[in-house]
Amino acid sequence: MGATFTDQAQEKVNLLIGTYTDSGDSEGIYVYTFDSDSGTLTYKNKLTGIDNPSFLTLSPDLKHVYAVSEWGKDSTGTVYAYNFDQESGEMKFLNKVSSGGNGPCYISTDPTGSYVFTANYGSGSLVAIPILEDGSLNNEIQAIYHKGNTLNGKEGATRMHAAAVSPDNSTLFVTNLGTSKITGYPLNVNRESFPLDTTNLSIFSLPENSGPRHFTFHPNEQYAYFINELNGDITLFDYEKGLLKEKQQISIVPDGFTGKFAAADIHISPDGKFLYGSNRLELNEIVIFKIDQNNGKLSYVDRQPSGGETPRSFAIDPSGKFLLVANQNTNDITVFLRDQETGLLSETSEKISIGKPVCLKFAY
Repeated sequence: MGATFTDQAQEKVNLLIGTYTDSGDSEGIYVYTFDSDSGTLTYKNKLTGIDNPSFLTLSPDLKHVYAVSEWGKDSTGTVYAYNFDQESGEMKFLNKVSSGGNGPCYISTDPTGSYVFTANYGSGSLVAIPILEDGSLNNEIQAIYHKGNTLNGKEGATRMHAAAVSPDNSTLFVTNLGTSKITGYPLNVNRESFPLDTTNLSIFSLPENSGPRHFTFHPNEQYAYFINELNGDITLFDYEKGLLKEKQQISIVPDGFTGKFAAADIHISPDGKFLYGSNRLELNEIVIFKIDQNNGKLSYVDRQPSGGETPRSFAIDPSGKFLLVANQNTNDITVFLRDQETGLLSETSEKISIGKPVCLKFAY
């Protein structure tokens, strides 16, 4: 397991930043020290030699970093494995394997650190990759492709957007923006390879053109929240033993808004009291909801401008005092102070320049 956060021992934590490098404004993966007392960021290290490391994840023991190299429909993506030194922030290359499709846009590990999972947006596929004892990746991958009626109405590759394991480590859930379906695959991490059961699936269909994107589980492990890119809804489910039961739909789009939007990221405060969702295009904001502790339902609190354009990713620091937003199109990361009683955000003076930041991951 990763290190446990305490106010004294963990005032300073590492922040890893994934970026798009094809614009020329970024060189790869960046590591900053974040001070959870002052809310300040200090440059620590960077990793070059990887193209478009748009999504990152860490092993549960924080000794390894895994990153996708995202490319479009004509090129197969790649997954990279690195050793990670928390003291220096240095990453050393271990190996790389195929992502099993094109356009990989998401990567995660299971709680035991046995597997890496990726979602390939371009080919509509998900992949399970075994992790070896030294942290490197086995190339005996399990690739699963989703076909269906895509957004243009034609049969073909769909749009896989996320792949992450349930807190009880029993099920891999994947979201498909193209088919507006959520699929749960029974997971057996004790297998040396091919850990996903492809026969006993649980499939949940959202309204057409919902576009499920990212999701998160409540700290009590009883509720799952999915943010839908296309219709701007957050869907709440009760969760138990690999199954989802829909409970609520609530929009992050302002009443009466007729412009362009694209919901993106979703996170819950460490105390489980507030949920946050980001919205891009013409809105560029973080929307705040209070979580009813009795049933998990959301109630609207406020909306906060993101401090830039295209808040594709954001993260709440381990102390719960700050929320950091990666604004992709203005090339910056903005730090907000978070009121832990009300959930409200206030922009601080802390802002750093990073070319096309699209993923924020705290190591703690």
